[in-house]
Amino acid sequence: MKKVLFAVLLISCVLAVPSFAGDAIAGKAKAATCAGCHGADGNSVASNFPNLAGQHASYIVKQLHDFKSGRRSNAIMNGMAAPLSDDDIANVAAYFAAQKVKLGTTAADKLEAGQTLYRAGNATSGVPACMACHGPTGNGNPQASFPSLSGQHADYVAAQLKSFRKGERANDAGSMMRGVAAKMSDAEIEAVAQYVQGLH
Repeated sequence: MKKVLFAVLLISCVLAVPSFAGDAIAGKAKAATCAGCHGADGNSVASNFPNLAGQHASYIVKQLHDFKSGRRSNAIMNGMAAPLSDDDIANVAAYFAAQKVKLGTTAADKLEAGQTLYRAGNATSGVPACMACHGPTGNGNPQASFPSLSGQHADYVAAQLKSFRKGERANDAGSMMRGVAAKMSDAEIEAVAQYVQGLH
């Protein structure tokens, strides 16, 4: 009886996990409307728009659902996500996840401070090491929906950290990023944002 109950619970858990297996070919066609800001291959030429190339599909799916529901607020993205179906979202995510991010470079004057914060955090102020969640090379953790930061635009990363710090962005699980960013100075934000732009 215990084995049967365990099997039923296991199947229920598997069925409850959302699927992120979209169709990248269908996603490419749907992503054409994204190209103006994010680039045709997900590499944005404007530093205030994020690179989506190589980002985990699970993270893109979550963000698009959050934009669609209004849980994450952005005047452009709320409107762009509104008409997307669940299949559209999965397909767009699959397409961008399959692309390769173009790495940037880290400003030389921010390298040491950014690397220290990313790898060791700041014990004095209680800022944890970024790599604990985002990995040593910035590849993130798709199972936990922690995004890849490798090659992300420094301007975008800094803006998001400041938005978390102010509480303007609040779609982070357990207020995790709001808690981290609240302890960061402007100088730390700029340094770590520069560091991840060239991280790989």
